[in-house]
Amino acid sequence: MVPPADSLVDAPVDSRVVQLALSVALGLFLGLEREWSQKAAGIRTFALVSVLGTMFTIVDTERCAAAGGGCPPYLAGVGAAFVVVVAGVLMVSGMRDEDEGLHLTTAVSMLVAYGVGVLVAEGAVLPATVVAVTSSLLLVFKRELHGFAWGLSREELRSTFEFAILAFVVYPLLPPGNVALGTGEYAVEIEPRVVWLMVVFVAGIGILNYVIVKTYGGRGVAVTGFFGGLASSTAVVGTMLDHVGQRAEAASYAVAGVLLANAAMALRNLLIVVVFTLSAGVLVAATLPLAVIVVGSVVVAGLTADWGTRVEMDLESPFSMRNALGFGAMFLVVVVAGGLAQTQWGSAGLYATAVVSGLVSSAGATTSAIVLYRTGGISPTAATVAVLLATASSIGVKVALTATSSNREFARRVAAYSLALLVAGGVATAVVSA
Repeated sequence: MVPPADSLVDAPVDSRVVQLALSVALGLFLGLEREWSQKAAGIRTFALVSVLGTMFTIVDTERCAAAGGGCPPYLAGVGAAFVVVVAGVLMVSGMRDEDEGLHLTTAVSMLVAYGVGVLVAEGAVLPATVVAVTSSLLLVFKRELHGFAWGLSREELRSTFEFAILAFVVYPLLPPGNVALGTGEYAVEIEPRVVWLMVVFVAGIGILNYVIVKTYGGRGVAVTGFFGGLASSTAVVGTMLDHVGQRAEAASYAVAGVLLANAAMALRNLLIVVVFTLSAGVLVAATLPLAVIVVGSVVVAGLTADWGTRVEMDLESPFSMRNALGFGAMFLVVVVAGGLAQTQWGSAGLYATAVVSGLVSSAGATTSAIVLYRTGGISPTAATVAVLLATASSIGVKVALTATSSNREFARRVAAYSLALLVAGGVATAVVSA
């Protein structure tokens, strides 16, 4: 008997049919790169492996539910063993064919596809999607990842492991919850684990974009300006100043590079605000102005420059334990200074600290405001104003740096566009607050 059309339309998202369809879609997506690379297993095989994991897990779950629980997942285990055997056969066949290679990546990817199917059947749709997407990215960027890894110096490789140890070992050693620094009226509450997560988060952005700039930096002002700005917006401004000093006609794309660095800085602050205030209530009044600055900067840059212009820039390697500890120390100092300024001089003290801190690092000032907001030290309004002041201060620094250029047209355009972006952000703030 065919069910009525209405019942199909109104099927719940967690229904078995939807789970199977989602499993097939994720399997197809995961196998797309393997198919494009003409490997031994492609989109059809990956989709079938993924749906196999979902199907067997569904049957096991329903069987155990009917039996009252406590049943071992027989079918899911058999399916996993089957995929392992197939992957092994695939690897052996690759060893026999000198032209094909070991097929190791394809074999492991098949196991990942089966795991994705199991996650979907268990209702973990978001983790399944994240695994499928990130795994696909690893496959697509094979050459870039190999090229970057092979290009690392021994010192950078050692520093990478040092940073990883520092990032993942320090966190569990820090005390959970709020910790009071100082006593009496000079006490400031912070969350050590949250502060360290922010350190790792910001440093991780710098590392990722160091990789991108080193790989693609010379291919266009868009990559250099935006991704370089995420790593170090000051470095972008310095690079653009050098280009303008050498060639006056470089002013158009140099302006775009500075604006894209502003967009990257505002986006980084926006991510800090959103990611670290989800549990305490996202500061919507801060997100919209930051988004306006990001979008406005990108639009103006896109309309005023040739994004295909080659621009080379030098970035200091972020693969350093010293850099990570320096980030942490700076963030901690800014957090404590902002908290003390708030207790001693009220909101005016907090805002002054945000402006001064933003001259050096708007990320540090944003972190300070978010940490104080999470611990209840400041109101949502005060946190929003502090974040926006730090962002405006960072934009102001870039205007001041470009003002030192002998190319007055370049300096005037940067100042005019920056002022327009700040006004647009202010209007967005007024709209949200109204």
